[in-house]
Amino acid sequence: MYDKITDPENPNSNLKVQKAIEQPDQINHTFLNHFKAKRQLTVEEFVKGILEGNRTVLSQAITLVESSLYEHQTKAQKIIEQCLPHAGKSIRVGITGVPGVGKSTTIEALGNMLTKQQHKLAVLAIDPSSEKTKGSILGDKTRMETLANNPSAFIRPSPSAGSLGGVARKTREIIVLCEAAGYDVIFVETVGVGQSEVAVASMVDFFLLLQLANAGDELQGIKRGIMEMADAISINKADGDNKAPSELAARQYRNALALFPPSSSGWQPQVFTSSAYTLDGIDHIWETISDYVTLTKGNGYFYQRRNEQNLRILSETINYHLTQRFYEDKQIRLRLEQVRKDVLDNRISAYVAAQTLIDEYFSQS
Repeated sequence: MYDKITDPENPNSNLKVQKAIEQPDQINHTFLNHFKAKRQLTVEEFVKGILEGNRTVLSQAITLVESSLYEHQTKAQKIIEQCLPHAGKSIRVGITGVPGVGKSTTIEALGNMLTKQQHKLAVLAIDPSSEKTKGSILGDKTRMETLANNPSAFIRPSPSAGSLGGVARKTREIIVLCEAAGYDVIFVETVGVGQSEVAVASMVDFFLLLQLANAGDELQGIKRGIMEMADAISINKADGDNKAPSELAARQYRNALALFPPSSSGWQPQVFTSSAYTLDGIDHIWETISDYVTLTKGNGYFYQRRNEQNLRILSETINYHLTQRFYEDKQIRLRLEQVRKDVLDNRISAYVAAQTLIDEYFSQS
């Protein structure tokens, strides 16, 4: 029985209020105390775990890299700096293609083959982020179920977070960590095809473009930018009734590539068919990648390209941090709202407004 409580504001009232059951605290203090008590790894412990190939430690380090918190970023950069001397020994492959072309299926088939050959494979799968909610499904481990359970493979889905070409801004740093952990083959799977896929090419050694037959883009839809970046084009799903159309599409792509100027790498882009379902042509994909690496290492282009990529990273990082500091500046934040109103009211042009804000920012120092 509950105790009946008389309304204290009106003792003569006939309204009787029953004492309610005391509600439990919304916070689980036992879990919270356990979480707080959990010791965070030091930079040295992170580096040691990564170099020993500890997948759990590697995943935690990648989470630090992807975090936007200042303290996490500071710690992540120290980890990367110590891992850098142990990186750079992998073959980095970018894989792109329109949605539904079979990127995940091809990666799984190729990955299972490589791990049987004693390779260690890391797959960095970039998932598209919603422009509205900024969320991502991150379902690549579900699509690559067999490979996800392979002890010689490491799959890390990451949100694109609106970055250029659907490539997460932190992917280059994650590559360094994976290489330090002993993964000698790195696949970077992108969300789709577009001119901005140049972001993928700027971080890999070999760029593979997957295409479909009868997709309407054998001739009219060929995008010169993508074609020029591709080191190989594979017409996927070349099985059953689709085998003959795939061979025809491959011939059309070869004719198109013949019109392009020769690459400075000395490599002639290859076009072939494959089927991730029947595994036909999957071994040829890796043979093509290996031939490319042998050729470009022999003529020095491989290392020249790595150096160019490092310089590009330097430039992009400077631009990123300058932009971040500009928008985080207190004075700029105060001025920005008024300047935006002036631009919308046509009192000042957007170009002049931008230059004014930039001048004000640099005049502070």
